[in-house]
Amino acid sequence: MERKKIIVIGAGFSGLSAASFLAKAGYDVEVYEKHAQLGGRARKMQLNGFTFDMGPSWYWMPDVFEHFFRAFGKTPADFYNLIRLDPSYRVYFEDQSFWDIPAGAEKLGNLLDQYEKGASKQLKHFLEDAQKKYQIGMSDMVYKPGLSVMEFISWEVVKNGLKMDLFSSFSKLVRKYFSHPKIIELLEFPVLFLGAKPENTPALYSLMNYADIALGTWYPEGGMHKIVEAMVSVAESQGVKFITGANVKEIVVEENRAVGIALEGGLVHKADAVVAAADYHHVEQNLLQPKFRNYNQEYWESRTMAPSSLLFYVGLDREIPDLQHHNLFFDAPFNQHAKEIYDNPAWPENPLFYLSATSKTDKAVAPEGGENLFFLIPLAPGLQGDDETMREAYFNILVNRLEAHTGINIKDHVTAFKSYAVKDFKEDYNAFKGNAYGLANTLKQTAILKPKMINKKLDNLFYCGQLSVPGPGVPPSLISGEIIAGIVNEKLNEYETALR
Repeated sequence: MERKKIIVIGAGFSGLSAASFLAKAGYDVEVYEKHAQLGGRARKMQLNGFTFDMGPSWYWMPDVFEHFFRAFGKTPADFYNLIRLDPSYRVYFEDQSFWDIPAGAEKLGNLLDQYEKGASKQLKHFLEDAQKKYQIGMSDMVYKPGLSVMEFISWEVVKNGLKMDLFSSFSKLVRKYFSHPKIIELLEFPVLFLGAKPENTPALYSLMNYADIALGTWYPEGGMHKIVEAMVSVAESQGVKFITGANVKEIVVEENRAVGIALEGGLVHKADAVVAAADYHHVEQNLLQPKFRNYNQEYWESRTMAPSSLLFYVGLDREIPDLQHHNLFFDAPFNQHAKEIYDNPAWPENPLFYLSATSKTDKAVAPEGGENLFFLIPLAPGLQGDDETMREAYFNILVNRLEAHTGINIKDHVTAFKSYAVKDFKEDYNAFKGNAYGLANTLKQTAILKPKMINKKLDNLFYCGQLSVPGPGVPPSLISGEIIAGIVNEKLNEYETALR
């Protein structure tokens, strides 16, 4: 019997995951990727002897990666070496002081005790609560497709759901345990990229603190692209075929079924089902006729997007001794920048920023004696005015602040440089409003309230990735691919049964 063929559009994390699970289930799977390189936002770039991860740089939730590889009889260690970072990261504050955040709750508690009496005890209670949320979320919620409220109607889910603090804010939760402003800032940082201010983010996302503090911050030696290489290896071992440089221009529909894709140039590839792992908005608005779309443009305009980013990839011909692998510069007013992202979208006047120096852990990513720097400023999505003049102005702001903290001349030692921002996210990833992280994790955009993973008009067209379930981030994207593979398998089996 001839195997059914499935086409996956996009080779980011969710597409790689979906393709692997579908091939394992026995389907003939082809993945079409517009770029020459696989990995989506997690591509790598080589510039003047430096190697940069272009996107994700934090390896959190190692259990999710282990879960993925275990499904194929593998472990992450079969493909890359994981290093637990200690300190996990450094945080610079407005008073120009900094904390090196130690790995593990006990050492972190000892640090916090120096600033707030009894903080280590409070941290223990805070993390116990966060651990429950993490375990409930991972076991009862995050692997569900969010197609119906009935998925969540069971005594176990309802009972556990009451512990999830869905209707309380993350900001209130943190302040219930701590009062010192630096501790609050430290604990609120993980939600900065979820798409809402801490006061508008459900308290259930303290599970991110558990991921950070208890499960740890890790680094795959060689960079985050090593994960992509590992997943591609898994996919190919299952028989997945990858077609790169293939820009999909249309999802071909006949008799109310998606029958394949048309590439730029007009070449059509047929399939029994299509999984869109590209930007959901782009797929609907540009690859489908209006009558086959789940959502119109007004719907998308009403969504709350997670931030975009202004990125700088910088190679230096000297080292900066006084840096960690991950560095958070909260040396500017947090609330002001948050307002410029979420309340009154604008280019930030005095931005917070993140700096990754992977060469602190991995000497292979920079020439000997050099330093590999990756700067990130979170921005409101959809900002106008992204040009070279704007980018240069922000780069100068960041470098001046870094020079002030380190006492080292940086400008005169730049030997590799590239900027990346809103326009690039739109052009490279067809990202709605140039978003970097996907759909915001607000209460009104959680679980069944996210864009559906199944097309309502075409029952063999499916969606996965950071604009759908379960949400933004690398681990959720892996999960999204696994979820959609299960749905596709179920739907195609139903269709086959109906034809008999």
